[in-house]
Amino acid sequence: MTVLGGKNILLGITGGIAAYKTATLIRLFIKAGASVKVVMTESAKDFVTPLTLSTLSKNHVYSSFTDEEDKNAVWNNHVELGLWADYMLIAPATANTLSKMASGNSDNFLLATYLSAKCPVYFAPAMDLDMYKHASTKQSLAALQSFGNIMIPAGHGELASGLVGEGRMAEPEDIISFMENDILSKLPLKGKKVLITAGPTYEAIDPVRFIGNHSTGKMGFELAETAAAMGAQVYLVSGPSALNTNNSLIYLDRVVSAEEMYTAAHKYYEEADIAILSAAVSDYRPKTTAAEKIKKKNTSLEISLEPTKDILASFGAIKKHQFLVGFALETENELENAKKKLSRKNLDAIVLNSLRDEGAGFGKPTNKVTFIDKEMNIKPFDLKPKSEVASDIFNEIINRIND
Repeated sequence: MTVLGGKNILLGITGGIAAYKTATLIRLFIKAGASVKVVMTESAKDFVTPLTLSTLSKNHVYSSFTDEEDKNAVWNNHVELGLWADYMLIAPATANTLSKMASGNSDNFLLATYLSAKCPVYFAPAMDLDMYKHASTKQSLAALQSFGNIMIPAGHGELASGLVGEGRMAEPEDIISFMENDILSKLPLKGKKVLITAGPTYEAIDPVRFIGNHSTGKMGFELAETAAAMGAQVYLVSGPSALNTNNSLIYLDRVVSAEEMYTAAHKYYEEADIAILSAAVSDYRPKTTAAEKIKKKNTSLEISLEPTKDILASFGAIKKHQFLVGFALETENELENAKKKLSRKNLDAIVLNSLRDEGAGFGKPTNKVTFIDKEMNIKPFDLKPKSEVASDIFNEIINRIND
């Protein structure tokens, strides 16, 4: 998955020969993890069929305000379609469509949708050499960019007329690459490296038994996905968890014990700009691990425990440029205990959640947290899905590292 993963892409197709490339373009968007919907002009149907585009995108293809073949004549809502999109791309963008976009001439469904879109709009011009050089085309291109639209420059090559020159629509692979690079360059964590720990640790008693907890790792994985979506390179150190990621910006390092997590986390900490330790690390481990399975007896079993290494405290002791965030899961005196942990371990912030809050804690899809920084500023949040909690946490961090 790339920066386009999970995004909604609205692809506008106009009537140029380069429209045949949009089939490949859709496949590349979907391969990148995006959802795609297509809006096309009537003239675009002369070059590529709605059936092809619908089959590839697995979505209905729109070209008019109503579907004429539908006897019920259901209205296609261009406003909802424009609001659905995270990004809109018009490719190919012919001279005719560029002129209408620049002047606000909304004479078809595609133009109405474009004018309704609130998202970033990319456009890939495609026309013959002399058309591309014409003063009116240059005026349209300049106007569209002054509106905040982003032009994907036309390439140089053989054109439909047989001429060779500028005006050829960028190749689908180049369009994807251009959009990814442009999006990444504008993300708040572009160029940052983020270390996140997630999940439980298992401390072996014997070959089949262990000391552990109920953490699933979901909060940590959501933090990792959010950091990557914001442009960061993420190092995710996870204890035993059923969760996975296929995001190319996330390097997943799986461990089992607290000792293994300590070693792995320290491997990435020095180069990290932000470190968030959300893992539920075991505080104790057996002093000795039995080589063979301990047999059940009718007498009680005593296991001597010793403390595990404190990863968070060790990071606080050697902290240099890192913004260090810990988690505090409390059952009593929550705020007081979290503040003490924040100061004692030399953190920049701590995220407090309580097992007493309904819907929060281990194994839940939601969480309810309070963000506390080293200045003792306290910001509580409502119960939310963990993906939204992750966004709240990173927004608080970004506000502080950008001050």
